[in-house]
Amino acid sequence: MSGPEAEAPHTLRALQEMLGLSRSAVSRLIAHGFVTPARGPRNEYRFSFRDVVLLRTAHRLQQAAIPTRRIVRALQRLRASLPAELPLSGLRITAVGSSIAVHERGSRWEAESGQLLMDFEVEALPGSVAFVDHGRSAASSASLPLPPEPAPSSDTVFAQAEALETADPATAERLYRALLADSPGHADACLNLGALLSESNRGAEAVALYDLGLRHSPLATLLHFNRAVTLDDLGRLEEALQGYESCLAIDPDFADAHFNAARLYDHLGDQKQAIRHFSAYRRLQKKR
Repeated sequence: MSGPEAEAPHTLRALQEMLGLSRSAVSRLIAHGFVTPARGPRNEYRFSFRDVVLLRTAHRLQQAAIPTRRIVRALQRLRASLPAELPLSGLRITAVGSSIAVHERGSRWEAESGQLLMDFEVEALPGSVAFVDHGRSAASSASLPLPPEPAPSSDTVFAQAEALETADPATAERLYRALLADSPGHADACLNLGALLSESNRGAEAVALYDLGLRHSPLATLLHFNRAVTLDDLGRLEEALQGYESCLAIDPDFADAHFNAARLYDHLGDQKQAIRHFSAYRRLQKKR
C-alpha cells in the first residue's frame, strides 16, 4: 500500500463504524480545521491514525453529553496551545461535570479556559440520608402534588439525538425534528438531521431542510456547504456550485468548498474557475 492509503488508511465509513461518530460531527471537526484528512483516488476522505485519536476523544466527550460546539471549541484551543512536538495521543482528555479537562504530567487544566483544576476526587459515602419532618403526617405529605418535571434543554435533546444516530437513527430523527420544531434556528440540529436524511437516500428532503435552516441562519457556512454537497450528490450541479460559492462568500478559507467547486467547474468545462479554486485549495492546505 502506498500514497494516501498508506499514511491515512481509514475511510469515513470505516471511521464511523469504528468510533460511532455521525458524519455531520466528523464534517464539523474537519471544517474547523481540527483534523485534516487526506484525499483518496476518488476524492474521498482518508484518515490517519492521529485523526482517529482526535476523533475518538471527541466521541468520548459526546458520550458525556457535552455539546459538539463546546468539544470543537475546546479541541481547537488545545491544538493552538500545545507545542507541535507534543502528541495529543499522549494526553488524557476527560469530561469533569460540564467541563473538559486535560490531564498532563500530573496536572489537570480546563481545556476551554486554560485554568488549572484542583485535583480533588469526591466519592459518595455508603448508605443514604433521610430527612424527617415530624410536624407533618405522611398522609398530608403524600397528598401534596409533585412539581412537574422540567422540560429537557435543547442541549440535552441534541446530545441524546446525536448519541442515537448510529444505533437508532429513527429515534434520532424524531428527536431532531422535535428540537427544530421548538428551536428552528438550531443550526447544529439541522446539520445533523440533514446528514441523516442524505445518508438514507433522502437527499431532496435534506435540501428542503437545509433551505429552512438557512432562513434562520443565513451565515451558517456548514449549512451552505452540506446543502451543496447534497445537491452535488443529486446531480444538480449548477445549484451545487451556487451553494459552494455562497459558502465561500461567507468564509473564503473554507478549503473543502474550494476543492468541490473546482471539481464541478472542471466537470462543467470552466477551466479558469477550476484553476482558481484548485489554487485556493492548495494554498489553504499549505497553511495548515
